[in-house]
Amino acid sequence: MGKEAIAARIAEIEVAMGATDFWSNKEKAQETLKEYQDLKTKLAGGSGFDKSDALVSIVSGAGGDDAEDFSRILYEMYKKYAASRGWGVSELSANENSMGGYRSVSFEIKGSGAYGMLRLEAGVHRLVRMSPFNSAGKRQTSFSLVEVLPKLPDQGDLHIPDKDIDVSVARSGGPGGQNVNKRDTAVRMTHLPTGIAVQVTSERSQAQNREKAMELIRGKLFRMREEAAASEARGLSAGSTTKIEWGSQIRSYVLHPYQMVKDHRTDHERRDVEKVLEGDIQSFIDEERNADSKTN
Repeated sequence: MGKEAIAARIAEIEVAMGATDFWSNKEKAQETLKEYQDLKTKLAGGSGFDKSDALVSIVSGAGGDDAEDFSRILYEMYKKYAASRGWGVSELSANENSMGGYRSVSFEIKGSGAYGMLRLEAGVHRLVRMSPFNSAGKRQTSFSLVEVLPKLPDQGDLHIPDKDIDVSVARSGGPGGQNVNKRDTAVRMTHLPTGIAVQVTSERSQAQNREKAMELIRGKLFRMREEAAASEARGLSAGSTTKIEWGSQIRSYVLHPYQMVKDHRTDHERRDVEKVLEGDIQSFIDEERNADSKTN
């Protein structure tokens, strides 16, 4: 299909997407969105959003307290990596446990090319170590899921109409202690057609949190379309959920009985684990991007 035909089909789909009953058939709508995103990518000659900021979420999986501490370690790793490149990091929301670990944490990395550089970090990460939370002093394996989304503009097919959004407001804690300066600013937002839900608590105003939540929803919808298109290309069914457990990991960080970080997609490995966890992850990113360029 030539560029003119692609552009014509994109215009045709955009008209269909503007119809009030577009989401009445969810399965058909998602198929149309997959086709649309694929065509847009082809027309642009690539992803088109690689230079955007990145929205990153880390969710703890199997491993209990140790997994939640691993999410903290990954969060610190990405913050230090961002700092090494001169990028800014701002937290969007966090579900922290009593020991400083995270059940989940979302943050924005601001810097030209942040999404393109980090997008292949998405997936399940695995930690093996002598857990400080294991009273028996045994080795433990824990898992955390990293999600990386682009920060997308509110325009064209990326615009989400208000009718597709449900918003609820909760209380967000301010500085000065747990029971001081509480503000009704935390926003929980759900995209009704897909059920995608996000929460943002970091900003000082409800309007700012709503804007950040919309950015997360747009990013998640974009990622959903990308994954559905990729699954279709591989002959797989769309909509499967990644399990944050053994067998799903893209990278392992082993601290005991030996020390090694290994990426299971590229087989790239390093033994200076502490340096990696301090944010020195560029060699892994370079290997990921090189492998990805050969398959696309």
